[in-house]
Amino acid sequence: MSSLLKIILAFILPPLAVALEYGIGGKFWVNVLLTLLGYIPGVIHALLVL
Repeated sequence: MSSLLKIILAFILPPLAVALEYGIGGKFWVNVLLTLLGYIPGVIHALLVL
């Protein structure tokens, strides 16, 4: 998947973007938690790990 699509997906569904890159692992669950605590921290984390 191209980088641009991953970045766009990180803004729409941050956990999905992280899952596509790293699978269902530690980074995914951290992103799910951050997204549930607040949408913006989840987006920032997704952009940082991508």
